[in-house]
Amino acid sequence: ARDLSNSPGNDINPSYLAKTAQKMAKRTSLKCNILSRDDMKKLKMGCLLGVAQGSVQPPVLIMLDHAPNGTAESPVVLVGKGITFDSGGISIKPAANMEDMKMDMSGGAAVLGAMQALAELEHPRRVVGLVPASENLPSGEAVKPGDIIRAMSGKTVEVINTDAEGRLVLADALAYAVEHLKPERMIDLATLTGAVVVALGAHATGMMGTDEDMMAILKASGDHTAERVWQLPLFEDYSKQIKSDFADIKNVGAGRDAGSIIGGAFLKEFVRDVPWVHLDIAGTAWTRASHPYIPKGATGVGIRLLIDALEALPRPDTKAEAKVEVSSNGKKPSSAEKSKSKGKAAKAKA
Repeated sequence: ARDLSNSPGNDINPSYLAKTAQKMAKRTSLKCNILSRDDMKKLKMGCLLGVAQGSVQPPVLIMLDHAPNGTAESPVVLVGKGITFDSGGISIKPAANMEDMKMDMSGGAAVLGAMQALAELEHPRRVVGLVPASENLPSGEAVKPGDIIRAMSGKTVEVINTDAEGRLVLADALAYAVEHLKPERMIDLATLTGAVVVALGAHATGMMGTDEDMMAILKASGDHTAERVWQLPLFEDYSKQIKSDFADIKNVGAGRDAGSIIGGAFLKEFVRDVPWVHLDIAGTAWTRASHPYIPKGATGVGIRLLIDALEALPRPDTKAEAKVEVSSNGKKPSSAEKSKSKGKAAKAKA
């Protein structure tokens, strides 16, 4: 994941990510399916296609399926933003530090890395990884501010700012998962907003969503793996800020208020009633200084977090709801504490 995110945009494009996923599937038990531009047109993925239309590089939707023993159970779906270079489109970014936008596919890289780890660990739960991949570039064919596009879900979206493109590609990927994969729950990762960097800096990933159980697990796993997360609110009040006079919704709110939360509120429009968590990794996906076990550059954030959290979920053959065990000090209990707890439970049953 670090190598993918650190590589230059002229090497890593959507097609390269697709080939990487296909090679991964060949050497593991994963099944890979790649949706092309034509497939997206048939599915009416107007948001993903809209972002991609400014580039000569064709978009892809990468799907990796980890299905132990061929299980067809409802999967946990991981969705990673795969913008292999983000210039901002017509709403172009300042030149300073634009070279870092080769890392705007860090969410997608984390999903690819997590899927490989799940296969190698022979994780018992079915997990599907989706990476909507595209470039976001300005051209005579690019989406313009004020354009209205129709998402796969049928919602119309007024594009106020073409640099808020990550939420557009994620919207169609989330809608695809809801309609075609019937997921148990969904988690998306994206370098979505600069606003989360202002709020949390480089020390925590912004987290919000509708799945309180999963967010509790992710909080504990973040503390356990040093890939910490911090929950932000997602009140209905924020959803009012993306209402449009010309379409169902718009892709940004008015002004800069609650920018990261507004991104989450937009994504919430596409998950229906599926339990869902959004992780904004814009502040944690790369570092400008080396740390003891993280070199300068891409951090690969999200992989340890996801694997640890998925391990904490109940096994597929149990019907218990996901719950986080917390000891008296607020941390995950040690094996000794767990044994002691089990002993007490056994005595209580006796």
